[in-house]
Amino acid sequence: MKRLTTKAGSLIAAGLLAATGGGFVASAQAAESERTEPIVTPILDTRLRYEHVSQDGVPEDANAVTARVRAGFKTRPYKGFSVLLEAEVVDGLNNSYNSTTNGRTRYPVVADPDNAELNRAQITYTGIDGLKFIGGRQRIILDNARFIGNVGWRQNEQTFDAALLQLTAVPDLTATYAYLDSVQRIFGNESPNGSFDASGSHVVNLAYKGLPGVELGAYGYLLDLDESPALSTQSYGVRAKGTFDVTEDIPITLSGEYAIQSDYGDNTGDYDLDYYLASIGTKVGGFDASVSYESLEGDGTRGFSTPLATLHKFQGWADVFLATPATGIEDLYGRIGYATGEVGPFKKIVAAAIYHDFEAETGGGSLGDEVDLLLKGVINKKLSVTAKYADYDGPSGGPADRQKFWLQVDWKL
Repeated sequence: MKRLTTKAGSLIAAGLLAATGGGFVASAQAAESERTEPIVTPILDTRLRYEHVSQDGVPEDANAVTARVRAGFKTRPYKGFSVLLEAEVVDGLNNSYNSTTNGRTRYPVVADPDNAELNRAQITYTGIDGLKFIGGRQRIILDNARFIGNVGWRQNEQTFDAALLQLTAVPDLTATYAYLDSVQRIFGNESPNGSFDASGSHVVNLAYKGLPGVELGAYGYLLDLDESPALSTQSYGVRAKGTFDVTEDIPITLSGEYAIQSDYGDNTGDYDLDYYLASIGTKVGGFDASVSYESLEGDGTRGFSTPLATLHKFQGWADVFLATPATGIEDLYGRIGYATGEVGPFKKIVAAAIYHDFEAETGGGSLGDEVDLLLKGVINKKLSVTAKYADYDGPSGGPADRQKFWLQVDWKL
């Protein structure tokens, strides 16, 4: 485990001192919770996955079989304090893929390298009403994970060495601040790309839900990434989501987001880039349908970047555009899905189809299209089976065409 810097450690200590000072006491509700929860709750989260990748220009197809286990525990709060420790092990059960660290470059990339690490190690304080403090290695997911996420789709998730303070004292308002010391990325501790030194990075997020059917948000993400100064950026944005009834049985959900990004920290660039997201959707019975438009601006030299995002959720599951092209990207996509009730051994079955049409934000040239398919069966709260497929058809001159298929089983305690 990469040690927290003195600066981050001092911030954690200061936060704990502030949280426990001033004569505040825990609420009766929190005290009751401390008495009724188990003293120690085990954590066990496992996943077995098969991933197939066929990509033009790469000599052989990838057929990766990987397993992941997360195991640990969390303690019951005592005087507001609790501890969580969790180890994570990822193991490749065959060698027919490029894990990014195994040197097998004849195969397409399946970014699930063998790895063993301390995934989370955190102290949480909740002894004051309306305040939560978390210090140490932790999972951070904000909003839809477009800027800050855990990359939960990959076997080795992304976690943060950070000090996080969350305030909920104002009704319907959640204010989150985090100081990031380092980022443990999905590539594992044997990779030169396995972590970012993020000391000097600040994350601020506000979420308000006090209006009927409406959610409002604002954020500022100041990222100073030593290993990749070109990705050191400051992004400020606002987002809104509202659900309205067209008829008694047909709701419409509208979402919108805008952000502006510029250079920060050791970034030698001098630029301003915009981000837009607009979406309309509905759910009727078990069906859902939506149409969305997302735009990340490019200036010909660089594109709007979100290096700490859960990128697999955006611009298609084939992961062609994990880095925004210098010309930027516009993604017009539609989704239709259906969720059943109980069917045979399954408590629920979820199916979805998504179509993406990609264009360059600057110049408007085609960047290809993609079809994504999902079928997931939930057997119970602990066990589920998922099949996914992605088919990307690129334009002449690239990016390369590729097809991906996943079959996985998840089980958690």
